[in-house]
Amino acid sequence: MIDRMESVMESVVGGLDIRWDRQVLEPRPWTVEQAEWLAELSATAPAGAALELCSGVGHLGLVLHRLTARRLVMVDANPRACELAAENARAAGTEQVEIRNSVMTRALESQERFALVLADPPWVPRAEITRFPDDPTIAIDGGPTGLDLAVQCLDLIEQHLLDGGHAVLQLGTAEQVEELMAERAPTRVELVEVRRRERGVLAHLRTC
Repeated sequence: MIDRMESVMESVVGGLDIRWDRQVLEPRPWTVEQAEWLAELSATAPAGAALELCSGVGHLGLVLHRLTARRLVMVDANPRACELAAENARAAGTEQVEIRNSVMTRALESQERFALVLADPPWVPRAEITRFPDDPTIAIDGGPTGLDLAVQCLDLIEQHLLDGGHAVLQLGTAEQVEELMAERAPTRVELVEVRRRERGVLAHLRTC
């Protein structure tokens, strides 16, 4: 059951007022770099919608939508995160956002395709999540190696990214990116660039 007695807070992220509480991951302003990078890449992407996987309260997807005006589908397994994402979308004044509360492997129809994909999976190895006591376990636990949800994200990017499309995936380290690409060895998607940031890395993927 969702605890609605949790106090709701607000942060300004990418120029948007974003509501959140302690049942979800706090939206950090420095994470906006991910949405801004994908928005830049949007200029060379085909027409089509954007998808955000592991969207949390929706701040990155909403920034991407504001910068590109593309229709947006956001997916997250946490019902409270989806409730807050819906509130944040309404506050942003957009009607072109669809929020799906689902595990991501069941969230998309087989025929759905997207021009852009933001992927923000939990990437902290399970043995290390105690290093981040203020963060909800569901939002940071990436399994034994930190890649359990990242593997699912990469599979969905492989299946649902349009030809000529772009994705930006966040992980903890460049080594995790290398391990992920080696483990899954996608056939339609290639790694273009990895950028280090304040906490973690961003990986640009595109169809090949």
